[in-house]
Amino acid sequence: MHLLDWAVLAGTLAIIVLYGIWKSRTAAVSDPDDFLAGKRDLPWWTIGLSIMATQASAITFLSTPGQAFSDGMQFVQFYFGMPIAMLFLAYFVLPIYYKLHVTTAYEYLEKRFDLRMRTLSATLFLIQRGMAAAISILAPSIILCAVFGWDLLLTNFFMTVFVVFYTTSGGSAAVSRTQELQMTVMLGGLILAFFLIVRALPDGVGVGEAWEIAGATGKTQVVDWSFSWNDRYNFWSGILGATFLFLSYFGTDQSQVGRYLSGKTLRESRIGLIFNGLIKIPMQMLVLAVGVMVFVFYQFERAPLHFNQANLVALEGTPKAAAYQQMEQLDNQLFDQKKLALESFRKANLASDEQAANAAIQEIQSLEKQHTDLRKDAQDLIKSTGVKGDGNDKDYVFIRFVLGHIPVGLVGLMLAMIFCASWSTTASELSALSATSVSDVYRRLISPGRSDAHYLMVSRISTVVWGAFIVAFAYFASLAENLIQAVNMIGSMFYGTILGIFFTAFFMKMVKGRAVFYAAILTEVVVLICFWINKDAYLWYNPLGCFLVMGLGWIIERVAPQPG
Repeated sequence: MHLLDWAVLAGTLAIIVLYGIWKSRTAAVSDPDDFLAGKRDLPWWTIGLSIMATQASAITFLSTPGQAFSDGMQFVQFYFGMPIAMLFLAYFVLPIYYKLHVTTAYEYLEKRFDLRMRTLSATLFLIQRGMAAAISILAPSIILCAVFGWDLLLTNFFMTVFVVFYTTSGGSAAVSRTQELQMTVMLGGLILAFFLIVRALPDGVGVGEAWEIAGATGKTQVVDWSFSWNDRYNFWSGILGATFLFLSYFGTDQSQVGRYLSGKTLRESRIGLIFNGLIKIPMQMLVLAVGVMVFVFYQFERAPLHFNQANLVALEGTPKAAAYQQMEQLDNQLFDQKKLALESFRKANLASDEQAANAAIQEIQSLEKQHTDLRKDAQDLIKSTGVKGDGNDKDYVFIRFVLGHIPVGLVGLMLAMIFCASWSTTASELSALSATSVSDVYRRLISPGRSDAHYLMVSRISTVVWGAFIVAFAYFASLAENLIQAVNMIGSMFYGTILGIFFTAFFMKMVKGRAVFYAAILTEVVVLICFWINKDAYLWYNPLGCFLVMGLGWIIERVAPQPG
């Protein structure tokens, strides 16, 4: 990477850190509730951008373009349920939180049920969010280490230490304010990336023709109406399964609840939530479109057969290196044939020769399938050598393109976008983990009745401890599959149960704490068993867990009602 890129990267990140420190000073707090939930004075646009920044982790900008490169635009269906979830939460759940003036979502459960339910839900949250936070910081670290040869432990450490610094200084309010600038950098970098990729296409190939070329291989299909339990991304899993995932994530996950509980008024928080629901799908389509344009670029420019350079280095000198070289030679032949087919397709389009265009499309699709199969064979070959890490290379597609084909100076800005995304998510998660640990566990179970100064000190210590946990867990964890799917899978193992607990609290007033406690334990066991049997159907475990808790809670309450 050029010296100018390092300067742009360092300068952008320095501005972010200094902005965070400045906001930490202006948001200085002396009260533990202000530290954990903010001073409840944020406008709707800060809330909306903060919610978006919390969800838009570095995984979004590294992994999602690779997802589109491989599978096209269909991943956007995962977000179809978000506007539904945002409207439901804004009008039915948010008023309950505001009325009770809670610091965390789980505080409400003690008011509705008992301390046992508050502790169980908080524990489920801490488990899944702690693991997800580690993956959020690990994902960009693994990729950056593979590309630049950095040490993984040190990269994780430095990715975390700055976030811990301004989070412990200013608490939740500083996190939300800093995310305004981070989200601006991310959105600006994303739009810039799209235009830079279009600019890198051959002369005469504009957005329209590039989209037609992508469509010839099925990359532009957005909606899949077919239904299958094992299909992770279709219209039905997005509208039904993902809606429950978003209801739980935005309605019960403290990393998100903490963002909109800091709103100036109920109306400001409500608008911020709805703003996020309306903007998220277009933003995600833009991220996916970046990946589709990278795919089109590599129809004219020879692409690596495998994008993770670290895996290729590990393959060198092994007995299977020769087999990989043969695969590369075959892939080069396929590329040359496909380039000729693309030229035929472009000429047929210009001449409005539909028959010739269809024939070219069929040839392109056949050659693309052979290329995809060859890429999979290469991944299997690399995995069979026992290389350390992930044999899948989807997550490396975008970063390899950036480093190889983006103009000098702008590479640093693209990398800054990735760092900003990682920091914004990690800051929210640290704030939420600290708030839940102190408010729902320490202050209620371990050391009640202490002074505000004591709880403020413990809140800051808790943030540092969770930061250390994230670094340690991230270092020893190993990732599989696409990174963005890994985060969603972890959430789906717990979110259904948590959402079922909250829905029972909201809408089933006859069910008491003991019944829903045992219902939640049984449901979580069932969900974990289902996940172990079939991981591909993970989105459906969100509605399953929700309805199972509600149903079992109602049955237990009817069969063995709680006395008193």
